[in-house]
Amino acid sequence: MLKCSVRLILSLAMLIIPCSSVCGQTISHFSIEQVYQLAQKNYPLIKQRDLIAKASDYSVSNAAKGYLPALVVNGQATYQSTVTSFPFTVPVPGFTLPTYSKDQYRVYGEIDQVVFDGGTIKNQKQSARVNGIIQEQNLEVTLYALYDRVNQLFFGTLLINEQLKQNDLLKQDILNGISKAKALVANGTAYRSSVDELEAQLLQAQQAMVELKAGKKAYLSMLSLFINSPLDESCILDKPAPPAYTDDRVTRPELLAYDLQKRNYDLQRQMLNIQLLPKFGFFAQGGYGRPGLNSLNNNFAWYYIGGLKLSWNFGGLYTLKNQRQILGIDKTSLDVQKETFLFNTTLTQKQQQADIEKYNDLFKQDNAIIALRESVKKAASAQLENGVLSAHDYINQVNAEDQARQNLILHQIELLQSQYNYQNTIGNIKNQ
Repeated sequence: MLKCSVRLILSLAMLIIPCSSVCGQTISHFSIEQVYQLAQKNYPLIKQRDLIAKASDYSVSNAAKGYLPALVVNGQATYQSTVTSFPFTVPVPGFTLPTYSKDQYRVYGEIDQVVFDGGTIKNQKQSARVNGIIQEQNLEVTLYALYDRVNQLFFGTLLINEQLKQNDLLKQDILNGISKAKALVANGTAYRSSVDELEAQLLQAQQAMVELKAGKKAYLSMLSLFINSPLDESCILDKPAPPAYTDDRVTRPELLAYDLQKRNYDLQRQMLNIQLLPKFGFFAQGGYGRPGLNSLNNNFAWYYIGGLKLSWNFGGLYTLKNQRQILGIDKTSLDVQKETFLFNTTLTQKQQQADIEKYNDLFKQDNAIIALRESVKKAASAQLENGVLSAHDYINQVNAEDQARQNLILHQIELLQSQYNYQNTIGNIKNQ
């Protein structure tokens, strides 16, 4: 009685445990949009997005600190070969001529406050922001390569699923033929070899099923790594609807990356002009040394000084023209890269559009071929049952219909994959 109760509990538990315990914990169905999102979320490189944002914020913050007062502490100890001396030696009543030491010392701190920097700090902040956005765009470019790999695995799995369904239909046709052949053998109107040939064909179909399941397991295993969720044969990948074509314009992240890089070159060119402008600021200096500011006193003394500072560096004039030429060449090179990218992308578009049209045409013809092959197979089945057709000829007709259905399955999935690959090519994958 106890064994029966245990068996009953175990049976009920097996019924209660859902597929979600094995398949992604909570999800048993996956759409291609969910797979895209999970693949992007769990792709190791995506962790750089937060790092890029933080690094950009730190760079902007550091640039902004250029407006804060800058403190510098310096010290020096010197020994000089000669010091200031007076050319007369006649004593003056009430006045003693000072003598200076050849060893002199100074320790001082200086505070500089920027008043006008010509826009240097503003330019540095803009450059830091643009560089951060460029890195994020380069990450988006990498993710589009990820979508291509996801498409291969997702649609590869869908293809195998459909092939497995067709494999079941093939086995049913073969089993139907075996049943009829056995009846003919029992009536003495057919040889046992007819049954053997059909059973051999059934074994081949079962072998194909084993290979298909192994391929599906491999695809799901790789896909599970991308989405960081366990997948097995109980999980269902939903066959997506054809994507909606709204616009054929290319909106890939590479284009924005090129534009941002050109913006970066513009900022560098602007910095060349800024470096030629004068810089103004306040400064205050205080220190302790020998001598101090009083040149007639050779003792250690405290001192301070403050005022307005002007700096104007004309050294950049020597290389300004060449630097501008270099930036111009870099921008032209970037335009060439962008043009090359668009050219190659257009070629890919044309090829994918041709593939889509081809699979659409093949898809229409597949249905007509299947209808004819199915009609021939039914006639062959009736002829086999009446003993006027050999098992070998029946198998040929069954295989012909199976191949026609396999072609339909292949063209359907290839059409869908081509359509989604096309969306990825033009940069519309996230809108699906």
